[in-house]
Amino acid sequence: MTAVDFDAERTYDDEKFSTVEVFRSEQMKVVCGYFEPGQFIPVHAPSSDVVIDVRSGTGLIRDGDAEHRVEPGDVVTVGADTDRGVKADDDSRLEALLVTAPPPTDAEHEPVRRGLRTDEFDPTDT
Repeated sequence: MTAVDFDAERTYDDEKFSTVEVFRSEQMKVVCGYFEPGQFIPVHAPSSDVVIDVRSGTGLIRDGDAEHRVEPGDVVTVGADTDRGVKADDDSRLEALLVTAPPPTDAEHEPVRRGLRTDEFDPTDT
């Protein structure tokens, strides 16, 4: 069993969102995500399902062409091969638990790296 105190793991980065990986197997990856205001995980579409449990703050989650406003207590699921991204509102930190199954590959995260380099929430638009 893996037990993690979400609050004790809290860490923020002024440059980009931060994550603390709490579990990984071939079938699943679980991370605590911490976003300063305006920070984001760029839109990408890996071959994995994701569940996002918003713990605090407010923001936006992209699910395909839809955008969902989120707040504490919201749980959003996005299916595999569907564009997804997470963004904290400009006036709020956002904290969420993210579970992906199976874990995305390194190649599937290239749009994330590109979006962070170019400061674009949706690098798939370019």
